[in-house]
Amino acid sequence: MAGNVDKRLAELGVSLPQAPAPAANYVPYTIAGNLLTISGQVTMGPDGLEYVAKLGDTADVAEGQAAARLCTINILAQAKAALGDLDRIKQVVKIQGFVNSTPDFMDHPAVINGASDFLVDVLGDAGRHARAAVGMASLPFGVAVEIDAVIEFA
Repeated sequence: MAGNVDKRLAELGVSLPQAPAPAANYVPYTIAGNLLTISGQVTMGPDGLEYVAKLGDTADVAEGQAAARLCTINILAQAKAALGDLDRIKQVVKIQGFVNSTPDFMDHPAVINGASDFLVDVLGDAGRHARAAVGMASLPFGVAVEIDAVIEFA
């Protein structure tokens, strides 16, 4: 039987992928006590990398928000792999959003709203979190956004 979070994802038309494997020498997540720390997730979609772009040059804020949402779908896939049941999530403690952008791009927070809004839409108040939204000169594989997360669970 699907849990509440799985039902909400289905209502939003989202099916979680298999948790993406790490691209280098690190683990996809760690657990310490009741905190799940998820490594940075990029814009890996069903057909490979999506949103390979630079904000302020080849992508606009709306595309950046879609990229951030896709990163967050991958975060939830990792959380499901780690916890088995997304209903175990008590609180998203913090996310860090990294935006591949030109030096004059200033809308990093608006881009990462794509992740923040999605987390609240899926998890309600448990999705509200502290965060950072930071511009970067480049990101792995040239993706537009990378996001990591710290999640408290029961």
